[in-house]
Amino acid sequence: MTPRTIIASLAVTIALVSARAAAPTPPPDAAPHGIANQAGEPERVPSATGPVAVPEPSEKAYRYARSGNWLWALDTVWGFAVPGLILISGFSAKLRDIAKTIGRNWFFTIVVYFLLFIAVTFVIGLPLSYYVGFVRPHAYDLSNQSIGKWFGDELKGLMVVAVFGSLVLWMPYRLIKKSPRRWWFWTWVLSIPIGAFVFFIAPIVIEPLFNNFGPMKDKVLERQILDLAGRAGIEGARVFEVDKSADTKTVNAYVTGLGGSKRIVLWDTTIAKLEPNQLLFVMGHEMGHYVLGHILKFFIVIYALLLLALYVLYRLQAGLIARFRERIRFTELSDVASFPMLLLLIGVLFFGMQPLFLGFSRSQEHEADRFGLEITRDNQGGASAFVRLQEENLSLPRRSAVYKFWRASHPLLGERIDFCNSYHPWTEGRPGRYEHLFH
Repeated sequence: MTPRTIIASLAVTIALVSARAAAPTPPPDAAPHGIANQAGEPERVPSATGPVAVPEPSEKAYRYARSGNWLWALDTVWGFAVPGLILISGFSAKLRDIAKTIGRNWFFTIVVYFLLFIAVTFVIGLPLSYYVGFVRPHAYDLSNQSIGKWFGDELKGLMVVAVFGSLVLWMPYRLIKKSPRRWWFWTWVLSIPIGAFVFFIAPIVIEPLFNNFGPMKDKVLERQILDLAGRAGIEGARVFEVDKSADTKTVNAYVTGLGGSKRIVLWDTTIAKLEPNQLLFVMGHEMGHYVLGHILKFFIVIYALLLLALYVLYRLQAGLIARFRERIRFTELSDVASFPMLLLLIGVLFFGMQPLFLGFSRSQEHEADRFGLEITRDNQGGASAFVRLQEENLSLPRRSAVYKFWRASHPLLGERIDFCNSYHPWTEGRPGRYEHLFH
């Protein structure tokens, strides 16, 4: 279970604690090129460098993509099947009965049920998690993680979800009990501060459980990144280098946190594999997310979809319980045995709304690309960075419309390389869309 998966798991817990939130997505020692050190406009990269060609992916990348398609389908079905079978078989009710015996009172019954539920689903899903998270990355030479590190991260992720869920799962169940007609609205209201809190503490408390975060070793590069952040108007940011090479050979970087937890994070693999100008463009892209308010907009969209999902859930749950009560062995949503039903319905509803969210995400990523190009004016650096990402992460630059509609949270790499090659309004005497934001 990767940190990203853990955040997603926490998101599902919030979704029932609240309902669902999501988190960041995703992601040389040579002297930096000095792009970010300019006090005024960045240095213009000469047009003689020419456009960067979209490389033809390797056969290995094609195999990786094909197996990824099958695994995505399996994971989707698995995510519906496991809670569905636990629910319809009556096993959830058995877990509730055990939890009542151990927990004795209402609160501890919910806590014990949740711990039993996640323990069972962890064990059931462990073979698939092992293949997806350990066997497959090693088979494609994308990881050098030891089995001990992988399994340790799995257990840490389980513990994080256990602690968080135990602390908050009682809240929506209390609301369901106290306000049968309006619980869906008050659960949504409650989810907002909980989601913001998780997003705030994740960089400080959760992410360091899985990797070591420390100051950048290359102080010259760090100064360039901070100068770029200053031009972007991000004051007081800190740059952290994380030892992701202990887990993966892929590359990534991101800006995360709120207020005092705000930070710029670079994987050590990214520093090792990208040239300085490529890395600065990637940083410009990530800073664009922050400056353009994408975090807030992300939360607004997620919580708008969540409100809709919770209302639909409220409308559906009574009829489903009445129809299947003999098999599921509970008659009210306030019974903790309903937990897998909540998971299943929320999962189905979010799956149906997924294309809307993915389309919104792709638009944000595209504008962050534009921001990165405008603040660095390095088309060559941007396009070649995406070529490097394609090569290092075994990505395909072009995919089908179905893939893009249902799975792509970012523009396809071929589209991003094309955009980097073609977008340069400063060479045509036109202002950039975001130049007025630069300092």
